[in-house]
Amino acid sequence: MTIAVSPDAHPTLVLNADYRPLSYYPLSLWSWQDAIKAVFLDRVNIVSEYEAAVRSPSFEMKLPSVVSLKTYIKPARHPAFTRFNVFLRDRFECQYCGTREDLTFDHLIPRSKGGLTLWDNVITACSPCNLRKANKSCREIDMWPRQMPFRPTVQDLHNNGRLFPPNYLHESWLDFLYWDTELEP
Repeated sequence: MTIAVSPDAHPTLVLNADYRPLSYYPLSLWSWQDAIKAVFLDRVNIVSEYEAAVRSPSFEMKLPSVVSLKTYIKPARHPAFTRFNVFLRDRFECQYCGTREDLTFDHLIPRSKGGLTLWDNVITACSPCNLRKANKSCREIDMWPRQMPFRPTVQDLHNNGRLFPPNYLHESWLDFLYWDTELEP
C-alpha cells in the first residue's frame, strides 16, 4: 500500500463496545496503522472516518478516526499502581506546595523506616519538597500533604484525566469525550 498520509498523523480514538473511551488519560488512541489492522482482523467497527485514505493499485480505504471494539472489555475496578497513576490521582501537583514542576513521588512513611510503596503511602512531591522531607515522617518535620494518599478507582482517575484534555481533539471524537470545565474534580 502507498501511504497517502504522514505516519504520525490521523490517530484513531478507540472506544469500548459500549462507545466509551477505554481511557481518558492517557486518551485511548491507536495509530492509523493499528486501527486498519484491527479493521482487517474484524476486531473493531469503524464509527467515523477521516477524509485521508491509504491506497494501493487495487484498493482504497479512508482512515478511521473513531473505532469501537466488537468485544466489551470490562474495566478494572482499581487501576495499576504506577508513577503516572499516582501523579494523575494527585492531579500532577506536589501535595506539599502545589507546584507542577519537577515531580517525583514521596513515601509518607519513608522506605528507610519500613514504609511500603503502596497507594496509601505514596504521594506526588516536587524534588525540593521531597529533598527537604528526606527520610523523616510528616510528624517529625511538620510537613503535611494537602490530600492524604488513597487507592483511587478507575473513575477517580477518569475524572482527574478530564481536567487535562489533550492538545489535539479531532471533531469526530467530541461526541464520545466529556471534557467539561464544570466537572467537579
